Amino acid sequence: MNKNFVLDTNIVLYDPKSIFSFKENNVYLPIYVLEEVDKFKHEATERGRNARQISRSLDSLRAGGSLNKGSPLPSGGMLFVYAPSARPQLLSGVDTSTMDSIILQSAIDIRASRPEEETIFITMDVNLRVRADAVGMIAQTYESSSVALDDLDTGVQTIEVEDEDIGTFFQDGKLLLAGLDIPTNTGVNLQGPSDGNSAIGRFDAALPGVRCLSIPREGVMGIRPRNREQSMALELLLDDKVQLVTLVGKAGTGKTLFALAAALQQTVEQQKYTRILVSRPVMPLGKDIGFLPGSVDEKLNPWMQPIFDNLEFLFSQGKKKPAESVRAYAEIMESGQLQVEPLTYIRGRSLPQQFIIVDEAQNLTPHEVKTIITRAGEGTKIVLTGDPGQIDNPYVDSASNGLTVAANKFRGQSCAGHIVLSQGERSTLADLATALL
Repeated sequence: MNKNFVLDTNIVLYDPKSIFSFKENNVYLPIYVLEEVDKFKHEATERGRNARQISRSLDSLRAGGSLNKGSPLPSGGMLFVYAPSARPQLLSGVDTSTMDSIILQSAIDIRASRPEEETIFITMDVNLRVRADAVGMIAQTYESSSVALDDLDTGVQTIEVEDEDIGTFFQDGKLLLAGLDIPTNTGVNLQGPSDGNSAIGRFDAALPGVRCLSIPREGVMGIRPRNREQSMALELLLDDKVQLVTLVGKAGTGKTLFALAAALQQTVEQQKYTRILVSRPVMPLGKDIGFLPGSVDEKLNPWMQPIFDNLEFLFSQGKKKPAESVRAYAEIMESGQLQVEPLTYIRGRSLPQQFIIVDEAQNLTPHEVKTIITRAGEGTKIVLTGDPGQIDNPYVDSASNGLTVAANKFRGQSCAGHIVLSQGERSTLADLATALL
C-alpha cells in the first residue's frame, strides 16, 4: 500500500530534489511550505538557490496535471500541493500563529482525509518531530543522503597477524595481505599475539596489503603526531595522490592544525601546490558578509580567528624569537601563497594546483560540499575537517551534513582518505572539559 509523505519547509530547502525521493508513494507539500519558500527565493545563498530550484521543479510538474489534484512523479508516485479553504486550527489547542504549527496541522488533516493509508510527516526540525509525536503524528527526518554517526567508518581497522609478519612489515616496509575486505587508504593497526608487538600502516588495495607510513621523523612544520590516529591522518595529508581527505573529530584532536601544517609543508617548502586556500562556513553559508563593517579581511576576522590562531602557532614552532614567526607569517600572507576566503564566492570557480582546507565542514549540506569538491582543478587537494557533534546549521544534523555524507560516499575510492580522530591532544583541561561538560 502506498504511503503519504508530508514535507516540511526545511526538507525542500535542504534538498530541492527531495520531492522525487519517495519512490511510488504520494508526496504532499502544504501550500504554507510554498509561502515560506517564497521568502527565500531572492537570497544570493545556497538556501535561495534551493528555493528557486524547487519552484522551477513544481512549475514543470504542472504540465502533468493540477498540483492540487495530483501531478505524476517520474518515480511513479504523485505530488500534491495541499491547499485547504482556510488555515487549519491545531486540534490540540497549540498556538497557531507559528507556521510550524500550521504545517503540522496540515499533515494531521491530510492523514484524516486518507485514513486507509499511512501518513508520515517529514521534517529536519527535531522539536517539530517531538511535537508531532505528541499529537499522534508519525514523524521522521529526511534520510536520502544521511549516514548515522555511529555507522560512520572510523577509517582505522585492526588486523591480527603473527609476530613474524610484523617483523616482515618493518623489514620490507609492507605486508602482503590478500582477501581482506578493507577500503583502500584505511589506517591499519597490525596486532601480533605478543604483548606490545604491533605496528601501524595504511592499506593499499592495489598491493594488496599494508604499507608503512611515510611521514617524516622530524614531523611537519615543527609538530609531530602524538597518537596513531594523528599519524594516519598526517600520512593521508602528505600524499598528493590522495586528493580528498576528511578528518572528523572533537575539538582538540588536531584536525585543523595538522591540515594546515601539511599544507604549509607542501606548498611553501616543497612547492607541490601554488597556493593554500583556507575557509570555513560563515553561518549561514553564503550570508552576505557586507552586513559586517570594514573591509573583506576585517569582516572575515571573527569567523577565521581559529584559523589564524593555528597558523600563528605553526609559525612559532622552531623560531627563536617571536618577531621571526610574525615576520614569516606576514611574508607568506603577502606573497599570496596563503589566502583565507569565505565560501560565499566559490561557485563557478576552477581551482587547479591548490591545497584547499575547509574547516567546520559539518555545517555544510551535501550539495554545498559537492559544489566545493567540483571546483577542484588538476592537481588540487581538498581537506574537509569538522565535528558532527557541533552543528550550527539548522538544515543539517549529525547524519545529513556534508562532511559525514562525503566521507561515506568516497569510502574506498583510491583518491580519498578518511580518519576519525578520537583522542584529544590540546590539553588535559580541554580533554576533561570535553568529557565532563
